[in-house]
Amino acid sequence: MTKTLYVGNLPWAVTNDDLTQAVAQYTEVISARVATDRESGRSRGFGFVEVPEGNAQTVIDALNGAEWEGRALTVNEAKPREDRPADRRGGFGGGDRGGFGGGGRGRRF
Repeated sequence: MTKTLYVGNLPWAVTNDDLTQAVAQYTEVISARVATDRESGRSRGFGFVEVPEGNAQTVIDALNGAEWEGRALTVNEAKPREDRPADRRGGFGGGDRGGFGGGGRGRRF
């Protein structure tokens, strides 16, 4: 079994390989991924590392609060990703507003 760890507050220049090497000091790394912005390709400042379940707490204890290029890391067990609706327009509803058009000065008989 494996556990996925969240690693936050990463320096912007950190790559997947950098993250792998940092965690590999404490345990085997199954996978490591730094989250990047879809449009710019730049790091979003956090990533995920998959490690053997029995060693996850060792990594958390060693790296949570540790400094990397002057930034204090946040390391904990990753929460499951919440299902997102397929429609990604945000929370503004949209669609048909209903009602009647017009307006103006009122009805004249």
